[in-house]
Amino acid sequence: MAACIGRHSYLLCCAGGLNVRLPHSKLREAAAILHYNICTSRGCYGSRERNETQDTGIQVPVDRLTVSYSRSSGPGGQHVNKVSTKAEVRFHVHTADWIPHDVRQKILEKNKNRINKAGELLVTSETSRSQQRNLSDCIQKISSIIAEASEKPREATAEESAVRAARLEKRNKERLKEKRIHSATKHSRHVEFD
Repeated sequence: MAACIGRHSYLLCCAGGLNVRLPHSKLREAAAILHYNICTSRGCYGSRERNETQDTGIQVPVDRLTVSYSRSSGPGGQHVNKVSTKAEVRFHVHTADWIPHDVRQKILEKNKNRINKAGELLVTSETSRSQQRNLSDCIQKISSIIAEASEKPREATAEESAVRAARLEKRNKERLKEKRIHSATKHSRHVEFD
């Protein structure tokens, strides 16, 4: 059993680009769910597809995250009223030293609506009826936010910049041509009273 849990956590770390350590009781289910989600969305571990989150090299330390659970909304009958399955994961962005400074600034710019007055990034999940699945979904959302903020903008090639300059020049010529036509129309309406 321990080997199976270790194998799942290894696949979790390698396939998702996450180096997350969950408590032993939650590890088995969260690892299986995350591994399934990662395999279905981006290709399995060992496939030839490139994994963007693995290239960031950022580890999400669970001990730095504040996790809380509350009652989930939606269907579920009596089960929803008894069990707290909605997961809320938050961390203070300014003091997150495990994220590079420039990536933190991009996170602050791109996720203004998710950051509260205390400067904490709040991620929630209530898609599942299981706490572990919702927790793994929140951690996956955090890793995707970090991966999106750490992407470098692609630089334009010389050919693309030349095409862009030609388009700009063509637009300017069209604008000036229409301006001359409009001016000539206005000038032809002008009547001299001498």
